[in-house]
Amino acid sequence: MKRNLITSAIAVVMFTLVLGLAYPLVVTGVAQVTFGDNADGNPDLIAKDTKADPRYFQPRPSQTEYDPEATFFSNRGPNSSAARSFYRDQLAAYIALNGQYNPGLTNDKVPADAVTTSGSGVDPHISAQNAAIQARRVAAVRGIAPERVDELVEQATDGRFLGLFGEPGVNTTKLNEALDR
Repeated sequence: MKRNLITSAIAVVMFTLVLGLAYPLVVTGVAQVTFGDNADGNPDLIAKDTKADPRYFQPRPSQTEYDPEATFFSNRGPNSSAARSFYRDQLAAYIALNGQYNPGLTNDKVPADAVTTSGSGVDPHISAQNAAIQARRVAAVRGIAPERVDELVEQATDGRFLGLFGEPGVNTTKLNEALDR
């Protein structure tokens, strides 16, 4: 019995040191070396609430009002009446904001990311299709040539992860900052 208790205590101490101390330090060190400033937090990685200001590109809707200290996703299931209401309202707001600048924009032409929240609630990326729809509005409202807005969209577009995974995304935070400059 005494031997089992000693072995168990040693195992707890060893696993605590390895998994509770060594592993987190190694992962943090790799993140610092690999990702530099982004490992400590980068404001360009957080969506900003533009309050539906037509001069700005709108990020995905947020469950947390874009609060980086309270990131979480919505818990709306496909059969939820709350989900139907939320998506219906988001779709109507998107059409109201962008419809007059995109003749023929109908519900079925609105990209899914325009009305659905991201997993974190603070993701600044939108699809290229969403950006193309919003670009017409932003160019018209700001009085900027559409070609110039398209250039800024291209500059704010991140490619696929490792060139293979996911879809290219347009960083609305970087894009809106470029528009203000």
